[in-house]
Amino acid sequence: MMRVLSTLIFLCGAAFAQQSTESVQPEYPRPLRDLYKSYFPMQKEGLALPEGWPARATQIRERILLASGLFPLPTKTPLNTVIHGRVEREDYTIDRVFFESFPGHFVTGSLYRPKKMPASAVPGIICPHGHWKDGRFYANEDPNSELAIGAERWESGARSPLQARCVQLARMGCVVFHYDTLGNADSIQISDHRSGRRAELDGSEPGTFGLYSAAADLRLQSNFGIQTWNSIRAVDFMLSLDGVDPKRIGVTGASGGGTQSMILSAIDERVTASFPCVMVSTAMQGGCTCENACYLRIGQGNIDIAAATAPRPLGMTAADDWTKELETKGFPDLKELYTKLGKSDNVMATFHIHWKHNYNHVSRTSMYGFISDHFGLGYTKPVLEREFQIASREELTVWTREHPAPTGDKVSGEHEKALLKHWSEDSDKVLSGKDGDELRRRAWEIMIGGPVPAPTELTSEEPVKVERGDHLLMTSTLRQTTHGEEVPVHYLFPRQNWSGNVVVWLSDEGLTAAGGEKEANAMAQAILKEGHALVLPELYLRGATVAPRLAEKDEDKDSWKHSACYTYGYNPTLVASRVHDTMAVLTSVRNHEKWQVKKVILVGTGAGAPVAAVAAALLRDRVDAMALETDGFRFATLKDQYHPLFVPGAVKYGDLPGLIRLAGAVPLIAAGEPSGPEKLTSADILKLAQ
Repeated sequence: MMRVLSTLIFLCGAAFAQQSTESVQPEYPRPLRDLYKSYFPMQKEGLALPEGWPARATQIRERILLASGLFPLPTKTPLNTVIHGRVEREDYTIDRVFFESFPGHFVTGSLYRPKKMPASAVPGIICPHGHWKDGRFYANEDPNSELAIGAERWESGARSPLQARCVQLARMGCVVFHYDTLGNADSIQISDHRSGRRAELDGSEPGTFGLYSAAADLRLQSNFGIQTWNSIRAVDFMLSLDGVDPKRIGVTGASGGGTQSMILSAIDERVTASFPCVMVSTAMQGGCTCENACYLRIGQGNIDIAAATAPRPLGMTAADDWTKELETKGFPDLKELYTKLGKSDNVMATFHIHWKHNYNHVSRTSMYGFISDHFGLGYTKPVLEREFQIASREELTVWTREHPAPTGDKVSGEHEKALLKHWSEDSDKVLSGKDGDELRRRAWEIMIGGPVPAPTELTSEEPVKVERGDHLLMTSTLRQTTHGEEVPVHYLFPRQNWSGNVVVWLSDEGLTAAGGEKEANAMAQAILKEGHALVLPELYLRGATVAPRLAEKDEDKDSWKHSACYTYGYNPTLVASRVHDTMAVLTSVRNHEKWQVKKVILVGTGAGAPVAAVAAALLRDRVDAMALETDGFRFATLKDQYHPLFVPGAVKYGDLPGLIRLAGAVPLIAAGEPSGPEKLTSADILKLAQ
């Protein structure tokens, strides 16, 4: 009754999510986390510092890479760098740069260098920009407003704060690469920074789909991932330049550029100092799809992501925005971490919360001092800017008569389809290597989450018992105390000839799969007759026709805002929740003190088949045999990101056949598959129980 009520609550909530004109989150039995309303403190439960930090940092990095579609990393193809059209200034130069992060996909930007490069190697600074109008070409039309409030020192900085930091860093003796995010300035091949799902880019096979589609999500391909890969390749580019010190590579940006700064330094240890501005926070985590991806913030938030830089130098700024509480929420945890790692001087933050969201002169001054200190530049603080000559769009654009711009594809999306096709094929090739199965299994572990509960984490209430002739029906609720999850479970136990074998049957029907509350059906009777017990969990939200999702505003016409990453970036999939239930049940059965179980046979039918396949792939030591009735199901056929069985990344990591292979040597009967029978029978299950 409890799970039936839960299902009704879910279905009503899902319908409300489709109809409501207010941004109201439906009330699910397991509440959903939300980008704007949830709290994201550093995850420290059970974390012993400093000895536990390396393993925790690895978890954070792996999750970021997986969410980015970069687990494992794509093949690094030649950059084919073009540097041209130098602009000369008195004490620095600006070059126009473009290179290929993927074959045929260009990263574009401006390269600032000291006019007189010293004989010794100099620091290299990567500068991703945030969501300022026109990106790298941004020009503030009202510079006096910034001067009037003391946010800027000079008109040039007030008019072009993005250029200002590049100029000053070059004047300090650094090489600086300021590059475009997708759809901004010279990055025109994917024409819109935020585009949303489009019918013309909604195919299923590589070469027919684009970003935001179900097929792209099934391969974990997103503009966040492309942008992150562009940043990694920007480091490759920086290290290819003569005169750049590989031991002094920094990254700094604000807003969306702040997100990209902390992401890059978290996953790429070639970055030796990081200064993300106005994004490290326990509140809103980044509103754009270039800052969100499926799985990215499950079990972690921006404080954890920033922490993954430790013990390398990390600097931050806060403003009157979602970062305004950083001084008391988040920064103390980062300070504690760095202190326990013996590097307390490697972390700092400034809290100028009387100014709105910014990377103004005061914030930039903090960054200059940070770079000088950690890269040994020897400047006395504060390091103040001077006036500079603003470079025009014409001086900065990389596309010229000699270097014509690539063809845009606002209508057809041909470049987008070709790019994702290359990404898909390369990923398949990389995963076909000798470590492929190990990588796939680790990917599924991250996507499902965990860890597997220990027997001591499980409790069960006194079961309700019903005598049913030759067997006993018992119903109880199994609770996982650590995460507060619970699952009602039905046990059918034979009165005689107990074999020691247990059949755990996963389906979308619960007890009904074995006949229901009154009597066992023919399949269940055949299993019980041979002395085997049956265990039938009521998997989370069984019978649901849609997966849990966050509510949408009907009046909000920007389809990118309804990207699946805003649900699955913060919440487990429904399949993951059901696998969690299964993990608890298998652990409970395997460790039951009275039963002394000899063999566990995992059965999955209907919607339970992929859940069983995932569970067997991840818990091979707790499953002795498996029987599936798949009806030919494939994740690749799903076109709706909120289908109950939708799992972002499932196709990339092998789909259902790959999961079956990951189960390894577990004896298997797979009905509905090419090599198996059409339907599963009791004889099949009994054969596995022998």
